[in-house]
Amino acid sequence: MNDNNILGVVLAGGKSKRFGKDKNQEMLGTLTLLDHVLFKIINEFKEVLVVSNQDLKLDNFGEVNLIQDCIEDRGPLAGVLSAMKWIKEKKKQYKWIATFPCDTPFFDKLIINKYREKIDQNESLLYFVKSNKKRHNIFGLWSIDLIEILENDLIKNNLRKVEDWANKIGVKTINVKNDKFDSFLNINTKEDLEDAKKILKKFGND
Repeated sequence: MNDNNILGVVLAGGKSKRFGKDKNQEMLGTLTLLDHVLFKIINEFKEVLVVSNQDLKLDNFGEVNLIQDCIEDRGPLAGVLSAMKWIKEKKKQYKWIATFPCDTPFFDKLIINKYREKIDQNESLLYFVKSNKKRHNIFGLWSIDLIEILENDLIKNNLRKVEDWANKIGVKTINVKNDKFDSFLNINTKEDLEDAKKILKKFGND
């Protein structure tokens, strides 16, 4: 999909405390964790934005923009707000952003097509992916119309948890199948990385 209404955004601003070092550049097979995510989405959007406070190497992706969080230490919601502000500051025409975590390399990129379907249906300003009865709050489709309420809640109300904020404003879910293995495996620890290596060896990463 090359939908000019959606900006692809990778949230890579976490401090990786449980992992022990910046996991964005950690290798999984022949690619870094961040590269796995970028290779899946780079051809699906007109532009891709990476939000990170690290000096990341993006040599393989000439069309990827790298920005820092507009507010420090406020978690993923700050990354979302940073992407929305970038759209406004650059006078881009995107009406939505699709967010992806930097440390979940096995997701099915067909969810991007589901995002497009939801935009056409116009039922909500916010959607999260759900599989096996679990909601994945970083795999989201966010309307730019949320920018003011998001900034206000972050700065004035100090709302930091994505789940709490989404429940406050209202969110709908996009259900996806997850049969072979946990395609939403989130790599937070070295043990998670070892599990990911086993999945990669057995199933690959299309």
